[in-house]
Amino acid sequence: MSTILIPMQITWQIVRLQLKETFSISYGSYTFREGLIILLSKSGKTGYGECTAIDYYGINLSEFTQKLVKIQAQIEKQSINHPSEFYAFLESLQLHSFLRSALDCAYWDLFGKLENKSFLELNLIEVKQLAESSITISVAPIEEQLQKIAKSDWNKFKVKWNHCDEKALDLLLNCEKEIALDANGSFSISECQQLEENPSSAQFTYIEQPMKTGISNYSHLNASKFANWMADEDCQEQTQLSDLKSHYKTINIKLVKTGGLTPALELIKEARANDFKIMIGCMTESTVGISAGAVLVPLVDYVDLDGANLIANDIAFGSTIEKGKVLLSEKVGLGISLK
Repeated sequence: MSTILIPMQITWQIVRLQLKETFSISYGSYTFREGLIILLSKSGKTGYGECTAIDYYGINLSEFTQKLVKIQAQIEKQSINHPSEFYAFLESLQLHSFLRSALDCAYWDLFGKLENKSFLELNLIEVKQLAESSITISVAPIEEQLQKIAKSDWNKFKVKWNHCDEKALDLLLNCEKEIALDANGSFSISECQQLEENPSSAQFTYIEQPMKTGISNYSHLNASKFANWMADEDCQEQTQLSDLKSHYKTINIKLVKTGGLTPALELIKEARANDFKIMIGCMTESTVGISAGAVLVPLVDYVDLDGANLIANDIAFGSTIEKGKVLLSEKVGLGISLK
């Protein structure tokens, strides 16, 4: 009697993630995010991946679902091999990095569940001391931001700005908390040059994406000065780290920007070889996306994985961030299950 091999199956759904409060950054204000959840299933096990619709990245989830319909049969024909082989297949499909990331993470979760091993075990990642995550304080008058910081039971804060403000700078430096700044590209060249010449700038954990993207802007940044400049939008999947080296001290790795866990592992190796500090960051996403990012925390210096903490209707169980502490799931794969 011949054995019938059941192929891998893919399904997906779009979910609306309601924010606990309006989230304001220099690009705009948001009350919800839409997320695409991908499910890969085989032999009674299911892996989960996620990407969210981000307007300033030009992400359209309906276009992604149309693409998934076209490639569904090709995906379901894939044999269960190591995730690096599945990733090579994904690259051949020429997908957007956000969609590729959701598929890659879902596959790592499924592969681990089928192998009965965690991502950490599969990649021989040793867990020592885990850096704490920051919580994001969205754009608001500085008095309101300081009130939120004072009331919070987190230890580390990433404060969003939509312009450079010297008075606010001094108030943040004197609030006796661990503060990072995220400009989301809102600072001018001259403001950045003033900041990097100011010894007080070194008191900020980092200053993220100070100017709009592109070498015409970041070429004016000097990594050897006081500010710990961090590249976010300037560090995409096609970025050559050698181009950033003189200008940024730190890079922000977000899985959706790099295309998933598989390329993120390679990017971490390359960043270390080039003496960069590394942060694992996130979009506003559910515990599905956060759990994928969390498995890289043992390999990085800074953590910004508060995405699921900002939403009111989380859809999943997995690794969590509690008051900044990263609590890694002890389950196999990425440890994700839906509620």
